[in-house]
Amino acid sequence: MLKEVTATRYVTPLREGGSLPGIVEADDLGTYVMKFTGAGQGRKTLVAEVICGRLGQRLGLRVPELAVIALDPVIGLSEPDQEVQELLKASGGLNLAMDFLPGSLGFDPLAYEVDPAEAGRVVWFDALINNVDRSWRNPNMLVWHGDLWLIDHGATMIWHHNWKGAQASAAKPYDASDHALARFRPDVAAAAAALAPLVTEDVLTAVAAEVPDEWLAGEPGFETPDAVRRAYVEALLARAGSIHERITLNAPSTPRTPQPPGWLTGNGKPWPHPARTQTTAKGDEQ
Repeated sequence: MLKEVTATRYVTPLREGGSLPGIVEADDLGTYVMKFTGAGQGRKTLVAEVICGRLGQRLGLRVPELAVIALDPVIGLSEPDQEVQELLKASGGLNLAMDFLPGSLGFDPLAYEVDPAEAGRVVWFDALINNVDRSWRNPNMLVWHGDLWLIDHGATMIWHHNWKGAQASAAKPYDASDHALARFRPDVAAAAAALAPLVTEDVLTAVAAEVPDEWLAGEPGFETPDAVRRAYVEALLARAGSIHERITLNAPSTPRTPQPPGWLTGNGKPWPHPARTQTTAKGDEQ
């Protein structure tokens, strides 16, 4: 089961994400990237993060450790940003935390080479979970200590937004033409041979069991959280055996103009530091 921690301090928002995740400190002295149940995408984003993140780890892919994090809305009372304050107040209870990787860099193909075997494993995994958010536009990968790490799996398993059409949706092919790793000649066949046998009913059942009941309760068309979990298991299990046959890798839909990463050009935008921001604000007043 996922480790459970309690948020003790909200540090700063990460405005790169549409769901406005934030960096928080917890009672285990760890620092996490926190995603909120009160965000616009709702709790299904967190469900997808748990199922896909934990499945990726079981397949040997590098995904930061996940935890369930309890949030007391009182933390938001001292937050000066009205948008963040409202998000914190709306997210009382259990939320999702991902281990913060200090010093990590956003993946850029001009600065980091990926071998075909690793690229194939990532593309196959994304095809399995129908990840529509690992494109060259938004790679959702980090480089940390020289290794490639996968993050942000909230925009996966599109079928769980319409369970009535889940079977048909899960049977659809996966277009990897715009995938962030398409240029590295991903060996999808080798990845399927190695990874598909690992995606068993027992593994998927164990992964789905890690989703908190309160994120699944009240799902239309299901009587219990376990019934929802079973639906995830069936959809992924049906997809695992043959999805490699339905992956397409054509020319990208839009011409790409690669840009060097910000840390090479000096155009990087660091996360705001609360103390420095406050100091600057006081200086401006003077």
